[in-house]
Amino acid sequence: MRSFFKYVLATITGIIISSIILFFIVIGIIGAMVSSVGTKSETITPSNAVLMINLDHTITEKTEPNPFEGLDVPGYSGTRSIGLNDILSRIKAAKEDANIKGIYLNVAGVNAGFPTAKAIREAIVDFKESGKFVLAFSDVMSQKGYYMNSVADEIYLNPQGSLDFRGLATSVMFFKEAMEKLGVDMQILKVGTYKSAVEPFMMNSMSEANKEQVNSYLGSIYNTFLQDISNSKKITVDSLKHIADGYLIREPEDAKIYGFVNGLLYKDEVLAKLRGKLGIDAKKDIPYVSILDYNNKADAGEAGASRVAVLYAYGEIVDGEGMEGQIGGDKISRELRDLRTDDRVKAIVLRVNSPGGSALASENIWREVDLTKKVKPVIVSMGDYAASGGYYISAAADSIFADPTTLTGSIGVFGMIPNMQKLFNDKLGIHFDAVKTAKFADMDVDMDRPLTEEEKSIIQGGVNKIYQVFMKRVADGRKIDVANVDSIGQGRVWTGEQAVKLKLVDRVAGLDEAIEAAAKKAKLDNYRVSEYPRAKEPFANLLSTSKEKIKMWMLEDEMGDYVKYLTEIKKITKRSGIQARIPYLVEIY
Repeated sequence: MRSFFKYVLATITGIIISSIILFFIVIGIIGAMVSSVGTKSETITPSNAVLMINLDHTITEKTEPNPFEGLDVPGYSGTRSIGLNDILSRIKAAKEDANIKGIYLNVAGVNAGFPTAKAIREAIVDFKESGKFVLAFSDVMSQKGYYMNSVADEIYLNPQGSLDFRGLATSVMFFKEAMEKLGVDMQILKVGTYKSAVEPFMMNSMSEANKEQVNSYLGSIYNTFLQDISNSKKITVDSLKHIADGYLIREPEDAKIYGFVNGLLYKDEVLAKLRGKLGIDAKKDIPYVSILDYNNKADAGEAGASRVAVLYAYGEIVDGEGMEGQIGGDKISRELRDLRTDDRVKAIVLRVNSPGGSALASENIWREVDLTKKVKPVIVSMGDYAASGGYYISAAADSIFADPTTLTGSIGVFGMIPNMQKLFNDKLGIHFDAVKTAKFADMDVDMDRPLTEEEKSIIQGGVNKIYQVFMKRVADGRKIDVANVDSIGQGRVWTGEQAVKLKLVDRVAGLDEAIEAAAKKAKLDNYRVSEYPRAKEPFANLLSTSKEKIKMWMLEDEMGDYVKYLTEIKKITKRSGIQARIPYLVEIY
């Protein structure tokens, strides 16, 4: 007994000491955070400067406040990130900024999808209309990196570097055999021939239907990719295809021979060219400001004027509030209600970048969009994804705009219920026994047994019903027959360009065009663009930062891109209810 109290006392003492240490760590973080915020606000753009754009950092749809960013926390380097909204706004501001003389692109790769890359690229095309220069250089260039760099007036590659250009590809990770080895049987109930989100748990390779749709949308994206490069570099699309098919750019010299770059230079030679463009002495440092630090933003319009609200809905759709980087059904629904009753807001642009998620949360958001458009215009602007649940929440809008390479559609639903009987019984030696008061009391609750055929039939009936509701929402919103929706639905994924032809999307256009269309529909001449949800103050954001989010920041800092595979597997284990989504990890490289 004496030992027991000794260990209890030691444990309590340890908790108290740990709490005190944690308290001082938090105070230190808050102090450093306030200090860093103050420093950031004091960043001044030097005169005769270049705006440096390097896109190897995380690019989100909207800048997410990270209270630990840039802080000196042991074991954490404070990986920086930026939202597409701020990138585009800062490039627009740089176009009019007399201190900025040009853009220096130092892009090896782009940590985002093709629609995001295209939006940034088009902002740089617009920047060039100012007459200011755009120069690109990198030691290596991935295909997305070259896609971005190709917009420049001059492109230079390291003489010992590399430029990747061999066509686009995508792959899917399959878990079926791994699950079998673990003793887990994923029970699938779905609607949609092309609903491929469940295939990794049913098969070890793509179905023929999935290969058909992937070939279709990948080909559509490839055509846009080639056409944009062709327009910038004056190389025909057929020539670009020939170069990619033969993998003709294998050495840096090949990139110059085929007209992909203007020359092969080392970094010091590129810096000399930049000094020449700026007209500064060879011994002086080049004045520059990073896109991450550039404080100027595009003019949002007159203060006090009528507002066009841009409501960002990005990430997986989940029930409840969700966290930063997720579309919480309750949170976005509340934002829509608030904007609907705000007399200052005359029109709304719903910016959607989502692979989908919870069907119930999608329905709740759809309801608020439908109610809101009866009061004021609602225009949807689609980002990298607006598929399945992402399309569901868009369907009721007055108009839908998408990038030509947006992945959208995927009108279909599914449910996944794991049966872990073999894992528990055979691998772990754990057994369960249940008592129930009714036949179906433990249906889809206990994962220690397979569903009966009758139970499967009941759940499949629920999946079928939600699919019928989904199709009706699309049919009503897009003013097409349910039968037509079914024919282009079945879980099939389309690009934005393909979706226009199918009447799922109204126009191939970006966010700016969506804002202009919303203002025009609201008959506004003078208006102010406001972004929602509102950014939290740094201290409030620190207090609301979840344990999961902090762990994610730490993991990303340590593991980089590999963390997404771990998080995807973790998400799978947490999904409940009927899902309307595509595989989140659709990567094109």
